Amino acid sequence: MNLLTVDGLAAVTNVLDLAGVFASALLGGAVARSMDFDLFGFLVVGFVSGLGGGMLRDVLLQNGPPVALTDPLYVPVAVAGALVAFFVSFSERGWDRLFTFLDAAVIGFWAVVGVQRTFDAGLEWPAAIIMGTITAVGGGVGRDLLLRRVPAVFGGNALYASVAVAASAVMVGASALGSPTIGIVAAVVLSLLLRWGAVRWGWGLPNGRNWQPQSRLASLLRRGRGRARAPRPVRPGAMRLLRRPGQRDGAGSVHTGSIRLDGTHTAGLRLDADAPDPAERRED
Repeated sequence: MNLLTVDGLAAVTNVLDLAGVFASALLGGAVARSMDFDLFGFLVVGFVSGLGGGMLRDVLLQNGPPVALTDPLYVPVAVAGALVAFFVSFSERGWDRLFTFLDAAVIGFWAVVGVQRTFDAGLEWPAAIIMGTITAVGGGVGRDLLLRRVPAVFGGNALYASVAVAASAVMVGASALGSPTIGIVAAVVLSLLLRWGAVRWGWGLPNGRNWQPQSRLASLLRRGRGRARAPRPVRPGAMRLLRRPGQRDGAGSVHTGSIRLDGTHTAGLRLDADAPDPAERRED
């Protein structure tokens, strides 16, 4: 059951989109403050952070010019968010709390907007999930690339892009059941809960090259590779080196190859002809 009419759903979508623009521009301004930018730097970072994801979504959908260029409210709202971050000074703890809440809210808002805009363009649910995710994280990716930072979507931190995928999927499922209004509420609430849990308890996806799947088959495969790499035991007396003639390299030095009795080659040895004999050194 849908609690909103078509026009009401479109109006809610626009409000959520503008709220996301303002909140993301404010977050971009917070990043600019941490990097000690001037006013123009605040405006640029806030503009990219607030409008980048939506403009990228609209360009990919090819459903007319981006909304940020046709609706006269979008650019002023992004500028307002950047200016608030420039003029209002919060404590570091206050910024951390505000950043976490707004970041989670923006992901939920823009996941809903991306899904709804995709359905309005006549595309199906796979494209809707992709566009919802791009809308939610596109502005942050553009901001991080502009500032030469590793985008948060690549991991190394708490859940971020995966929250956008989950919120988009919830909105798609609710829309398929004919209840987009419930989908809006559920997507935003899910985004808030997942982001809060990720920040509070460190939830995250597996990362790093050292991570291995934990299963009986994977353990057997790792054990087999470990046995294959294990060195053969060396027999007693096999460490004695057999010298063979080498090629003279410079005055007073000779490079020699060497081989163990068990057939294993070792690195070449550098002998200095001018060095005193160890036996003579012992006699001294």
